[in-house]
Amino acid sequence: MGVVYRALYEKNGMEVALKVLAPDLVSDPKIERRFMRETEILKKLRHPNIVRIFGAGKSKTQRFYAMELVEGGSLDTILKKQGVLSWEKTIAYALQIAKALEHAHNAGIVHRDLKPGNLLIDGQGTLKLSDFGIARDTQATALTQAGKTVGTMNFMAPEQISGKQPVSGRTDLYALGCVLFQMLTGRPPFQSENQAELLFKHLDEMPPSVHEFNANVPVWLGDLINELLAKHPDDRPYDALAVQVMLENVKERVAKQKTKQQEATVIGATNVTSSDRTKSTKKKSKKKKDKIAEAIPIYERTWFLLSLLVLMLSGIYGFYRYNVSEARMYTVVADKMKSTDPSDWDDVEPEMKRLLAWYPEGSNAAQVQLWQDQLDMHRAKNRIETNIKFGREPQSEAERLYVEAQQFEKFGDRITALEKYEAMQSLFAPKTGELDEQARQQQEESRPFWLLARDQADKIRGAVNSETDRVAFVRAQLQEADDLHEQGEQLLAREKWRAIVRLYGNLEEFRTLAEQAQARLDAVSSGGTDAGS
Repeated sequence: MGVVYRALYEKNGMEVALKVLAPDLVSDPKIERRFMRETEILKKLRHPNIVRIFGAGKSKTQRFYAMELVEGGSLDTILKKQGVLSWEKTIAYALQIAKALEHAHNAGIVHRDLKPGNLLIDGQGTLKLSDFGIARDTQATALTQAGKTVGTMNFMAPEQISGKQPVSGRTDLYALGCVLFQMLTGRPPFQSENQAELLFKHLDEMPPSVHEFNANVPVWLGDLINELLAKHPDDRPYDALAVQVMLENVKERVAKQKTKQQEATVIGATNVTSSDRTKSTKKKSKKKKDKIAEAIPIYERTWFLLSLLVLMLSGIYGFYRYNVSEARMYTVVADKMKSTDPSDWDDVEPEMKRLLAWYPEGSNAAQVQLWQDQLDMHRAKNRIETNIKFGREPQSEAERLYVEAQQFEKFGDRITALEKYEAMQSLFAPKTGELDEQARQQQEESRPFWLLARDQADKIRGAVNSETDRVAFVRAQLQEADDLHEQGEQLLAREKWRAIVRLYGNLEEFRTLAEQAQARLDAVSSGGTDAGS
């Protein structure tokens, strides 16, 4: 909404950046208020990692404000030149961003548009947060309408998109997670040429791991990014100060790991050089030790005592793993699976997988498998809906067959749908015994759709008579479409005729009816009015 110029403050010769409200927007009172609000927000913020404002004014109808000139370019420019940054440089920048956010959030300001293009870097390498044009002052009257989405899509938190949770400081932390991901990988966590699909990815899709694109990232930094990118704000770090502590912790843990590796290298080298020197000493003392050992009872010998200790620890571990640990994990999973929010189910999937892997014969194994199936079926439904919404083809044969059966059911032909669901039951029934890797993977992919087909088949069996005449049903649908056409409901009539052609055109027993439906469509398309002839 503005243009930024390099300008000279004539009173003292200082060079500044002058932001001027675009001339074609001056007459819009709402835009003018937003511009003035940005100046008020910047006046509240004085921090070395936030661009400083010097003053604001108006020349005739033209509004402007002056701020410090930052000449090192933006983080976006650096990433375009370098591609990715080292994890050390990323943490250094992340700490500065987090400090800027901490100051803003303490002043009641949520930035809402954190991205590389709004992170400027001066000649000394200091990073400065800029552009508070759509920032929200939680202590002032909001200009943004309720439910209206603002921000940049590659870095937009789920609550900014859906409005289900209020925008807060944790909204900026999600964007920070996206920025860190891009610094380390050269790309934001979610990408799509379709803006709507990109928004759905932020809402529903789990982000990839940074380690898929950069294996040099410390595991603790990857964990922090995953936490920042949590779908629900409550699952992200508490605030920007907590993020700073976690970033410093990553540096400390990496340093400790390097120290241990160096110590191991030195010890290894020392052992090699001293081994020759100790050989002769060992030979001399061996005979003496053998004589002493013969005089020690077996139950007092070191190897015997160590063996007893190992057995005791194994027993304790076994008791913990097969009793306490299983019960604890099951309680955590059971509590989350009571929720009606599927995101809560996602949270405990690691525990479910561990329970199934560690305790396949446990007393709770059957229930845990039902919960895992429940989560997989939910994801399969979302995948189907997303593919249909964006016109994408099914991603597996099981998905294709389920969608095909679902189309018959939605049309009202539950008997044909039932036949197709039952066919899926036979085709994708889980196989027992040893499976090679490819067969095992195919079975895992098809299982959610097999489960969905089983459930839908059960519902249909309980609701319809298996003796229903399918030809009579399709004939009735054709007549209903003709009636709609006569009543002037052209769109509904065409939709029903097209459905008959699409669903039944390749089935021999319905060929005549499908041809009649196609003839109706052709007559209407050619401008004819007697579609029912």
